[in-house]
Amino acid sequence: MATRYWIVSLPVQTPGATATSLWSSLQDGISRHSFDTPLYRFNVPDLRVGTLDSLLALSDDLVKSNVFVEGVSHKIRRQIEDLERAGGVDSGALTVDGVPVDTYLTRFVWDEGKYPTMSPLKEIVGSIQSQVAKIEDDMKVRAAEYNNVRSQLSAINRKQSGSVAVRDLSNLVKPEDMISSEHLVTLLAIVPKYSQKEWLSSYESLDTFVVPRSSKQLYEDNEYALYTVTLFAKVVDNFKVHAREKGFQIRDFEYSPEAQESRKQEMEKLLQDQEAMRTSLLQWCYASYSEVFSSWMHFCAVRIFVESILRYGLPPSFLSAVLAPSTKGEKQVRSILEELCGNAHSIYWKVEDDVAVAGLGGESEVHPYVSFTVNFV
Repeated sequence: MATRYWIVSLPVQTPGATATSLWSSLQDGISRHSFDTPLYRFNVPDLRVGTLDSLLALSDDLVKSNVFVEGVSHKIRRQIEDLERAGGVDSGALTVDGVPVDTYLTRFVWDEGKYPTMSPLKEIVGSIQSQVAKIEDDMKVRAAEYNNVRSQLSAINRKQSGSVAVRDLSNLVKPEDMISSEHLVTLLAIVPKYSQKEWLSSYESLDTFVVPRSSKQLYEDNEYALYTVTLFAKVVDNFKVHAREKGFQIRDFEYSPEAQESRKQEMEKLLQDQEAMRTSLLQWCYASYSEVFSSWMHFCAVRIFVESILRYGLPPSFLSAVLAPSTKGEKQVRSILEELCGNAHSIYWKVEDDVAVAGLGGESEVHPYVSFTVNFV
């Protein structure tokens, strides 16, 4: 599937010519000189023209609005990709109204029920902008809720997988590792990895009331080792001070099976919440992408209609089409399109090549025909 398309319109200007005969000429030109370029007719309905002033005013806003609608489409697509990746599923082909996105564009049909063709163009464009803006706002809220749960899980995971100097120790300590009685207590010492020999040779002398040979290693990471040490409760404070002077950190820790079970349940609930929210957000994104993409293509139809009238004049008489040329074939396709515009028309636009054209949205690419690019990704 191509991800970049041109939507173009050509003037029906030759006496006796029709959009149908021009379409045949375009098909013939493409088949003879650029046969590998997909070509489709883009069906733009007879929209309500209004006044020239209203078209000029609308044209000023069309390009900016198109950037906005296209941007929301890409945001939702990226969100879908992130959610699918998080769920470990392969990215599937996105659809619009039940058909692949490229098919929707190449077989575009105006939705009269949603956007009556007799409505003023400004009203149609405003409706599209409002609808897409509402979807974007909704996505921000939903994505924020999902990301909040992910952040909570990430914080828990960091506590459980970081350095023993800062991580949660509950899953490293067993009940039999700890002693807690009226007189004796077990502390947990964080010892720099390369100071373990010093710890083992000195911990018994950090205070008088330390139980000999009571220290054992429970865990070691890249920076620190976790050791137990048992001593009389009355000297805990003095022991902590002397240990700190030696560069050893005593972690406050109280073994509680209830607290550990509570943390485990919290983790399981967050994981369930995350998956439920991921699934819900993904389904919403699928539906919203379809809605936004459909709105975007209707917007493109309005844009090609307005710019064609401003370029070629009234009454509306033009052929609109969709092409997907390869990078190598672009120059040849441009040449075919230019030739079908007539020489006089082409010469004029070549002269104005570097000038931003008033009333055409200031397109950076200036051609003797209306042309703009649609990028799916």
